[in-house]
Amino acid sequence: MLLIECPWCGPRAETEFSCGGEADIARPLDSDKLSDKEWGDYLFMRKNPRGVHREQWLHTQGCRRWFKAQRDTVSYEIQGYETFERPLLAMDGNEPNEQDRPQNKAPNQAPNQAQEGSAP
Repeated sequence: MLLIECPWCGPRAETEFSCGGEADIARPLDSDKLSDKEWGDYLFMRKNPRGVHREQWLHTQGCRRWFKAQRDTVSYEIQGYETFERPLLAMDGNEPNEQDRPQNKAPNQAPNQAQEGSAP
């Protein structure tokens, strides 16, 4: 069994996680123009290397957050972890609320002349 270190919860048993497969696979920009073979290759074909590669993991029985791990498929040794920065901001509630965002001032007015609800 692997001992996987969740970046938020610390070391946990492999049974608490779900592997999301190979990391860093870019979705095609214009998927409507792909042939069935190209779309199938994107969905199902993976490198499956012998040696070091990067995987996505979900801590399903813990914090339910995704992260990336670099793992050697021969020795099963996990060599490092990386988080997804942007989704974590949204999940942690660290994005500013509408009321916390700075108010835009009307163009061509001095700061003391801009009033809430006035037209530019």
